[in-house]
Amino acid sequence: MQIALFVPCYVDQFYPQVAIATLQLLEKLGHDVVVPPDQTCCGQPMANSGYERYGREAMQLFVKTFADYDYIVAPSGSCVYHVRKHYDILEQTPAVKKIRERTLDICEFLVNHSSTEGLASYFPHKVGLHQSCHGQRGLRFAKSSELVAEPFSIVRQLLEKVEGIELIDLQREDECCGFGGTFAVAEEAVSVKMGKDRIQDHLLNGAEVITGTDMSCLMHMEGIFRRQKLPLKAMHISEILNHSHQHEPSA
Repeated sequence: MQIALFVPCYVDQFYPQVAIATLQLLEKLGHDVVVPPDQTCCGQPMANSGYERYGREAMQLFVKTFADYDYIVAPSGSCVYHVRKHYDILEQTPAVKKIRERTLDICEFLVNHSSTEGLASYFPHKVGLHQSCHGQRGLRFAKSSELVAEPFSIVRQLLEKVEGIELIDLQREDECCGFGGTFAVAEEAVSVKMGKDRIQDHLLNGAEVITGTDMSCLMHMEGIFRRQKLPLKAMHISEILNHSHQHEPSA
């Protein structure tokens, strides 16, 4: 089984360490991973801005680049959701259908298609989990609060395997952070207020680190708490799962 790693635009430009951690994590668990050099954007920003038709060529390149791999894994629930749900504007060839079925977020892949034996993660910090909207309600990573059902979270399930971690409880587990892609640009004031509320929930419950599956949401909150000089750090779940004893400074 050969896996292709898709690196979202903002991860490539601003958080390359997240792509590196995802690659190392997959290889640590014994997977054969390729990072195709011709990859570009999945087309989500154009779609979010109301110009989905202008993202068609980016979508077609995505299909061409990743068509031959068994799975396409990405550290981004929102990009994965876009490929799975919005590539319906393309002609539904066998290659497109395969891409839509086989593109997975890193958490989905680890829970449903990989053994986590050998994870050996160590992260002795208080961590708050931000459940991003695309992952939670789009890809069903966790139960939404409006549903009457048994609670579950595949992201929390993975974090609970990490030695030393203390997962805090939040008052509003699935509240939006306010990023929403270009919503943060078009509705800046609303977006920032939502982000401040989300951060405050983590702070009040003692978080040292906020984690999640979408670095875009974490980037939005990180910008807010950096400006406010708050004692918080944002880390993608891949970084935490890839963190081990050897990352800790020696006494």
